[in-house]
This record gives sequence, C-alpha cells and structure tokens, in this order.
Amino acid sequence: MNTGSDEPGEVAVASDRTKTDRQETADGAGSGLGSRAPEFIKSRRLLHLSWQVGVFVVGLAVVVAGIIMLPLPGPGWVVIFGGMAIWATEFVWAQLVLRWTKRKVTEAAQRALDPKVRRRNITLTVIGLVIIGVLAGIYLWKFGLVMPWKIKDQ
Repeated sequence: MNTGSDEPGEVAVASDRTKTDRQETADGAGSGLGSRAPEFIKSRRLLHLSWQVGVFVVGLAVVVAGIIMLPLPGPGWVVIFGGMAIWATEFVWAQLVLRWTKRKVTEAAQRALDPKVRRRNITLTVIGLVIIGVLAGIYLWKFGLVMPWKIKDQ
C-alpha cells in the first residue's frame, strides 16, 4: 500500500505509473525509441494512426525512388537511407535498422582505416590495374585501335 494514504485509488495510480515506466523501458521509449509525433497527435488514436499511415507512405515513396536510382544515375543508397530515416521518426523497427546500419558503417570505416587493410586494398588495386593494363596492351598489339564490333575475319 501507499505509505502516504490508505486510499485504494492512489495505490492503483502508483502501480499504473510503475507499469508505464516498465513499458517505456521495455519498449525502448526511455532510450529514444518510439513515435516522435507531436503530443496532440499521439493523444488522439485516429489522428495518430493517420499520421503513421502518412509517414509510412511518404517513407515508402522515398525508398522506392532510391531503389529506382540504384541502376540509374542518382544517389540511390542515400535516398533509401533517407526514406528509412523518415520511417524512423515513427516506427521502432526502422529506428533499430538505422542504429544497426550506423553501427556497421562505423565499424567498416574503422576497419578501412586500419593500415594493414589499407595496404592490402592498395596492393589489390595495383594488381588489378596491372592486369587490366596487360590485357589492354595485348588487345592493342593484336588488333590495334579497332573496336571489337568492327573486327573482320582474318
């Protein structure tokens, strides 16, 4: 029981408050996860649902535009992550995906800056360029500056 009063209503309020605090911790709201909609929108269920649908549709349009840009000219991955950031303003799953992605990108950047890895990457790049140069030299020695589609049977 509540030490300040013997009123059962106050005990229920205190236990509800504790339950809400546990839910926020379990849902991750205490760690910055959850909806970032304004309070007046979150307080009305139908308005909040409409808000979520709108955020989802806008984020989906941006992600689809990014997917279209992958084979075409344009910053496809940047636009896709922009759409994920739009979704992350409202959906916990998108927030978790963005956190995981940021962590992996940071880890990859740190690995790429490792001197041993940089030396290996530079070595592989030089070997690849030498192979391409040798193949181009063989082609030019054999056919000259004639494009492959204009080579006549000899």
